[in-house]
Amino acid sequence: MAILGQIRSKPWLLMGVIALALLAFLVNPDSIDKVFGKNPDVLGKVNGEKITREEFNDQLFVLQQQAEQQGQPKNGLEEQAWQLLVQSKLIKQQFEKMGFEMTEDYFWNQIQFDQMFAQNQQFHDEKGNFKTQELKKQIEEMKAVSPEGYNQWLKTRKSIEYRLMARQVFANISQGITTGKKEAEELMKQRDQLADIDFVKVDYTSYLQKNNIKVTTDDLANYIKQHPVMFKTDASRNLGIVFFPSAPSAADDAVAQKEITKLFSGGTDASGGTENFQNTTNDSMFVMANSDMPFNNQYLKPTQLPQAIQGQIATAAIGQTFGPYKEQDFYVVSKLLNKKTSDSTLSRHILIAFKGSPAGEGVTRSKEEAKKLADSIGAIVKATPTKFTEFLKLSNDPNSAAQGGSLGWTTPETPFVPEFLTYLANNPKGATGVVETQFGYHIINIEDKKAGAMGYKVANLVKAVKPSDATEAETDKKARRFIQQVQGKSFNDFVNIAKKGNYQYSNPKQAKRFDGQLQGLGTDKDNEILAWAFDKKREKGDTEFFTVDGTGDKIVVYLNGKQEKGTADPESVRDQIETVVKNKLAAKQISEKIGKAGSLDQIAKQFATTKQSAQVNMLNPSVAGAMEPKVAGAAFGVKKGQLSKPVEGGTGVYVLVKKNETINKQPGDAKQFTESISQRNAGMFGQSWMKSLQDNADIKDYRIEIWNKLGNQQQ
Repeated sequence: MAILGQIRSKPWLLMGVIALALLAFLVNPDSIDKVFGKNPDVLGKVNGEKITREEFNDQLFVLQQQAEQQGQPKNGLEEQAWQLLVQSKLIKQQFEKMGFEMTEDYFWNQIQFDQMFAQNQQFHDEKGNFKTQELKKQIEEMKAVSPEGYNQWLKTRKSIEYRLMARQVFANISQGITTGKKEAEELMKQRDQLADIDFVKVDYTSYLQKNNIKVTTDDLANYIKQHPVMFKTDASRNLGIVFFPSAPSAADDAVAQKEITKLFSGGTDASGGTENFQNTTNDSMFVMANSDMPFNNQYLKPTQLPQAIQGQIATAAIGQTFGPYKEQDFYVVSKLLNKKTSDSTLSRHILIAFKGSPAGEGVTRSKEEAKKLADSIGAIVKATPTKFTEFLKLSNDPNSAAQGGSLGWTTPETPFVPEFLTYLANNPKGATGVVETQFGYHIINIEDKKAGAMGYKVANLVKAVKPSDATEAETDKKARRFIQQVQGKSFNDFVNIAKKGNYQYSNPKQAKRFDGQLQGLGTDKDNEILAWAFDKKREKGDTEFFTVDGTGDKIVVYLNGKQEKGTADPESVRDQIETVVKNKLAAKQISEKIGKAGSLDQIAKQFATTKQSAQVNMLNPSVAGAMEPKVAGAAFGVKKGQLSKPVEGGTGVYVLVKKNETINKQPGDAKQFTESISQRNAGMFGQSWMKSLQDNADIKDYRIEIWNKLGNQQQ
């Protein structure tokens, strides 16, 4: 429904103006040219292919749109945009290596399979066919009437192209994932073979409760050295952060309460003490002049009103006031101004477009001629409503005409053009009239109306409980005293002094330059703190003081460590791997203590544990509720009746004796089993393949380098 599709909002296509959150280094290109003597718009390369500033901004724009539509924050998406661009370049390179090309024909043939359109019934006819030509037409119309909207579509299209390429690439590589006959036979054997074992498990957790093991930096480093691929990392910083919120005091709260009470029942200074919220005759002007939040002229559902009045609003009389009451950090008084039901309307229309209007492709009539024709049709239909259908053949909205002109049920919240909604709201069932919009002249017939939920127009006078100058000064004094105490001190001193003062402390250990937000903080100063931490002059032990704009909040930051691109610094990943390393150290001690024990009973007694029994197989290596593939492997590798060597498992050290081996042949033929294994492998392959592709790619990231060089030039 081309015209209806234009009237209705299309958040996936007609996107609002969103201010792009550019990175700190995205400034005047001329100034950067002086620094580098080269193109500053290249932010990096993937296997030699450039990532441009424009591409980055477009990807960031799409992510911000998605975040806005989902009610998520739009800031802090820079690193995600970068990673998506890197992966998209890798996919594109594989797409082209396979001999494919993203032509216009390919794009329009494949777009129906993209996630944005595949499940959207608006773009499918009654038989389920995708309406490609209609979508093309809508985009061409947008190009003519909304250059800004069309430009936003081009940004979105680039993301769609990458997704289509990824779909083709993964479809091709998954076709090559098969399971050979020998492999299937071996896997079936592993599935059906069972081993009955007796075992003793020395649990790591229990052992470490009795035996204190300290993990040193060298222990962490040795583990990283044994698993280098797992610990490749980008540049990051280890930061200590102490946050000093400028929270309103009890005295500040009392000031706000006194002020709202005066406005509610006393009188404003401007009126000489005669006008207040209760007696004012102009509620909207009173709110605009005295409230910390603007007047809202909309009708709202009870659930959209302040929680304190939701239960009272249904029985309240027009003009009734509520409060003062407190909502979070605000004192509020409210007044019910009006209430009405939100009607749902069933309507139909005939559109008479004119040359040059968005719906006027192929139309030669002038605007005056269109109005004359619409008025004529409107007069006939108004006199004889049954003749409405006779004029549908003249409608320039052929898709709605095919539905008898129907626009379905709508409410005041339906995203139609304002003129259309105004007519529906102000006219009763059976009314027919002619309405002009940007699309032309609509002959509208209201077929039915039904009452909806009650809506309430409420004036809310709000006073924020804000920290006073004295409160902000006290917060500033506390923060400055703290930074004086920690300057030149060790990081342990920084932490201890913060904890002793009962201050809000956090420690993001792997903060990256373009994270946008800091773990444990989340203020408008986060990006500035990251910029400070990554300044190439910054040294470990440096401290800095920040003030959050508009709040009076203070932040003290300590640079505890610098991780450059390469292998992760052991201490920066301690939280991630300390437990694993500690378990390995425990496993070594346990194995040494077991030594050459002669029986399971002896080991059980030595470690104050018990002997247990289990049945295991290789394909599903579960032992007493824990997945232990090494233990299952040992069960089939040791001779029957023989005591195994200590096995370092995931949850403890095991020693076992195999009592018996049996075959439990499960139903299903080899072909069926082979297909299921192939499907499972194909599902697991994509993510692993993408990671491998990225790990082995030549990826150059110039973003930090650009920022640092620009920083030098500015100082």
